[in-house]
Amino acid sequence: MNPLHLLLPVLLAAPTPQPETAAATVLHAWDERRAEAWAAGDVAALRSLYAPGSAAGRADARMLHEWLARGLRVEGMQMQLLRVDVRRGGDRRLVVLVADRLVGPVAVGPGVRVPLPRDEVSTRRLVLVRAARRWRVAQASPARTTSWTVRSRKE
Repeated sequence: MNPLHLLLPVLLAAPTPQPETAAATVLHAWDERRAEAWAAGDVAALRSLYAPGSAAGRADARMLHEWLARGLRVEGMQMQLLRVDVRRGGDRRLVVLVADRLVGPVAVGPGVRVPLPRDEVSTRRLVLVRAARRWRVAQASPARTTSWTVRSRKE
């Protein structure tokens, strides 16, 4: 028997993505939906990205509402992921430490188009939950440590 015949199924099998790669894919898709909600000034769409009762969701919706009250929206929002560390992964719950920054935002309104300053890098602990085939942010808080190697027993 040809030894290559035995290896063919192994060679053709798709590689399993690393947890950080899979988490980054989830975060990019979520960030794109958030940017769309901000650009459209759609508070309801923004709220739908967060789990019910999420303090981060309330704060984000409040901030968008304040921009809208001034007659402004924010277009061109892109989150630049600098580091993703999966603390817990699963089909329904994802806990990650993320270092990222907002790039490219532009304030837009009647007669207004102003590029916003580049954001500083933020490090946060995010808890995402999956319901109805969509990931929602349940919690977003500043990371408790700047070290990527120290893990809390409570996580």
